[in-house]
Amino acid sequence: MVISVSTTKITWELLPEDFVLDDEPVDNVNQPSLAAALTESLELAGKLPETALTTTNYGICATLNGKFVIKAPDWAYVPQITVPREQVQRSYTPHKQGQIPSVVMEFLSDTEGNEYSSKRTYPPGKWFFYEQVLQVPNYIIFQPETGELEVHQLENGNYKLRSDNENQRYWLADMGLFIGVWQGKRENRQGYWLRWWDEDGNLLLWGSELVQQERLAKEAALKRLEELEKRLRDAGISD
Repeated sequence: MVISVSTTKITWELLPEDFVLDDEPVDNVNQPSLAAALTESLELAGKLPETALTTTNYGICATLNGKFVIKAPDWAYVPQITVPREQVQRSYTPHKQGQIPSVVMEFLSDTEGNEYSSKRTYPPGKWFFYEQVLQVPNYIIFQPETGELEVHQLENGNYKLRSDNENQRYWLADMGLFIGVWQGKRENRQGYWLRWWDEDGNLLLWGSELVQQERLAKEAALKRLEELEKRLRDAGISD
């Protein structure tokens, strides 16, 4: 498949086996935890189809004017891959291996503003790559330290900053879920997190929260049983 953006020729090719990928550490110690939390709650809620793919600092590729371009968003969601999962190694190429991501996220960790770069010349900026090359429907920028969240939606070929609802959440039609900011503790980190809510406003829980919920339910059931036994004894019915 070939797509032209102005004078840029875009093709979709798999990276050669000998292509050297950047091997840089993540910018912030919290980024892997933020990304893992997003994927975990989707999976536990049954919102992660078997053919879907979530990525964390994983290269998403396109070829611009014959040159490979790889961007590794902090988190991305691909609704469907069309090849066996074991063939998606080292990088992911839309149109070759499946659909374009419906959501990409960047977690701000510096003040350089790379997430807003619309630079078209090689290597292109992230904003240009997500908006004009990949044409990702939803580009989310999150500042974990302050809890600031921006949701940019693709409209007529360009990103438009969306407004949140009365609950400070954003509906992502491609996901069938709301996303918003939640403040609390996970993995010994107290701070701001991105969370999912379903269309009825129910929070998609993490594994630790499900365990706690089950524990509280068992304790409540045991307490009800003890109270019933006490009433029966007081009434002279119990042995």
